[in-house]
Amino acid sequence: MRAWLPLIGAAAVLGGCINLAPDYQRPAAPVPAQWTDASKVAGPQATQLAWRQFLRDPRLQRTVAQALANNRDLRVAVLDIEKARATYRIQDAALLPSIGLTAGQDAERTPTAVKSASAGVSRVNSVELGFSAYELDLFGRVHSLSQEALETYLSTIDSQRSTQITLVSEVANDWLTLAADRRLLALARQTQDSQQRTYTLVQQEHALGATDGLELAEAQSSLQSARNDVAVYTAQATQARDALELVVGAQVAPGDLPDAQVDAVSSLTDLPAGVPSTVLQQRPDVLSAEHALKAANADIGAARANFFPRISLTAALGSESSALSGLFGGGSRAWSFAPSVTLPIFDAGANRATLAASKASREIAVATYEKTLQTAFAEVADSLATRATIAERLDAQDQTVAADQRAYDLSMALYRQGSYSLLDTLTQQRLLYTAQQAQVQTQLAAQTSLVTLYKALGGGFEQTDMPAVATAL
Repeated sequence: MRAWLPLIGAAAVLGGCINLAPDYQRPAAPVPAQWTDASKVAGPQATQLAWRQFLRDPRLQRTVAQALANNRDLRVAVLDIEKARATYRIQDAALLPSIGLTAGQDAERTPTAVKSASAGVSRVNSVELGFSAYELDLFGRVHSLSQEALETYLSTIDSQRSTQITLVSEVANDWLTLAADRRLLALARQTQDSQQRTYTLVQQEHALGATDGLELAEAQSSLQSARNDVAVYTAQATQARDALELVVGAQVAPGDLPDAQVDAVSSLTDLPAGVPSTVLQQRPDVLSAEHALKAANADIGAARANFFPRISLTAALGSESSALSGLFGGGSRAWSFAPSVTLPIFDAGANRATLAASKASREIAVATYEKTLQTAFAEVADSLATRATIAERLDAQDQTVAADQRAYDLSMALYRQGSYSLLDTLTQQRLLYTAQQAQVQTQLAAQTSLVTLYKALGGGFEQTDMPAVATAL
């Protein structure tokens, strides 16, 4: 065994001494150097704001935590990490020889037709310690494959983080959508009750001959329209709850569901200043794409190494004897050493095709990385555009509702005094109802745009939510 140690040591030193993979350089970010409103924003990074701090409502926090524990997409992402880690460890193990102990017996009977003497049975018992077909990685082929597997593993970790960020934002948006739908349903029911009171009043006046049939028909039409809205929003709220529970992956407790009020989400007070390349390149999906690019880069090194000789070693040291009793006796020591060299001479262009495919894969990975950055930039830019005007939209909608409420109250008072027509009163009521619906939708747009911006800047991941399998090799 001592005779093998120098050989194994030399193999470890020589292995991977040449790296044929191209020098990795991060592609330039194919996005503008500055956001349009970047000069107006400054503050903490979104990635430094945990989702439990961003989403203040305890019911929403519990719903998000439930989704992190039950969502199947996130569960698949975690299992992908396990698989990628095991694949990397398998490939990394090829850098060292795999030593095994073999024990066996070879028995052979030679017939008299072959052997002039009497037929007999010969036996050889053996015990050997050695390794088989260990590749000396002189040109870095095995090392490149190991590096490729490592980058693939790291890519799956960032993919899991990206999946979690997306899940947090989806749950928050679905939860807020359900809150808005429930408020619209409450508003529709409130309008139906108001229309019912108006219709009852007109019925009574019509029975006394104070109103004609046209006004009665108009009041009934408005009532039926409100009834229809109640039915529509009832179904819409039910569908919103189903969508939320599908994302969560389990039934949400009634106490964790939103009520008819649009609950406030904590504001991301300011946005981080700086160029997109310093902000967006920290997003998990961008990091995942970059790891995939590095893996493709390493694969080129393995493909180039196929053009060079491949040296393999097989060696064993042990003992052989015809009898078990003499297996470890004097003169039973045996050894074998079988180096082999494979030099590619003609492969019908297979190695060139493999190298061409690796280079094409790298270019695909570059394009994917650049596209991921562009998508990230567009998401942030769109969210900034919404956030830039959302406060003005909210104020304008609030003022509209207040004005329509005053107009409706005044028209209703004038109608009861007999100085205003029922048709005009119902028109004012519809305008108020429409403005209130738009107010709910604007409030929802303000909240979802904030959640989207938080996600676009890479917020929503907490290390404490990371499964243990993904924290170490």
